[in-house]
Amino acid sequence: MSWYRNTVWFVKGLREYTRSGYESASKHFNPADVEVNVAGRSFLVTGANSGIGKATATEIARRGGTVHLVCRNKERAEVAKGEIVTETGNQNIFLHIVDISNPREIWRFAEKFKNEHKLNVLINNAGCMVNNRELTGDGLEKNFATNTLGTYILTTALLPLLEKEADARVITVSSGGMLVQKLNVSDLQSGNGTFDGTMVYAQNKRQQVVLTEQWAKAHRNIHFSVMHPGWADTPAVRSAMPDFYQKMKNSLRTEAQGADTVVWLAISSEATKLPSGLFFQDRQPVPTHLPLASTHSPPEDEEKLMEVLEEFSQKFKSTSPG
Repeated sequence: MSWYRNTVWFVKGLREYTRSGYESASKHFNPADVEVNVAGRSFLVTGANSGIGKATATEIARRGGTVHLVCRNKERAEVAKGEIVTETGNQNIFLHIVDISNPREIWRFAEKFKNEHKLNVLINNAGCMVNNRELTGDGLEKNFATNTLGTYILTTALLPLLEKEADARVITVSSGGMLVQKLNVSDLQSGNGTFDGTMVYAQNKRQQVVLTEQWAKAHRNIHFSVMHPGWADTPAVRSAMPDFYQKMKNSLRTEAQGADTVVWLAISSEATKLPSGLFFQDRQPVPTHLPLASTHSPPEDEEKLMEVLEEFSQKFKSTSPG
């Protein structure tokens, strides 16, 4: 059925995920939803030095929010911070250098952050698509370490901080590519068979959808959501998918269009009127499975994912100095 899933997803993508899809959907947006002042609220955005992360951080800063940029590269991050401050006039922009593929580093950051800051909204945007199987210094497959385990550890480590606040939210930037993948808990680090970076990334994005659904059930006073930004023209797309970019570059969304639903989920009062745990595209909840695609998982597989990630998380927490 994989050929069917891939074909349906691509046709759907041409129709909905491109710039014209955004322009069509945005005719139904209510501008007032995001015309809000969020001064006094604290937002943490990972992967915030470029692309959708930076566009999101900029829009939140423009509305008065305190924004914590979590980035891997110090030089690029400092440039991005300066640009956001200049563009928005908001001085409450803070920079944290963290490699989201390094679980010990995430734990150290989260423990320090909890002692020094408050947090209303966590935006898990950092991600990677490595096209050859590459291991981190901890022996973790790089895509899994960044997209899945990093997202899991950062979120669970900051939940106690979020629990203290009214109207706390967690938004995770996933991808429509996850529609072609069924959760596979037997090979989380893609060690079996031929390695296909695009499909590994899509599997990680399916895992993020499952995480969001599971967190929503377990933490009722935090609003969780996961979203697909559409196909946007970002540095990550250009570097990780050069062939796709060349074919589609004239049809791709802008970074701001890709970030629109993230911003809406982070600041709009309308977003939290909808149930926690849903998957969004262009400000609307959408199905997490294609019709007839056989991508549904048994509950025990979803529980197994959570158990394995928690085991990894605790292992790296216990070996994290400080």
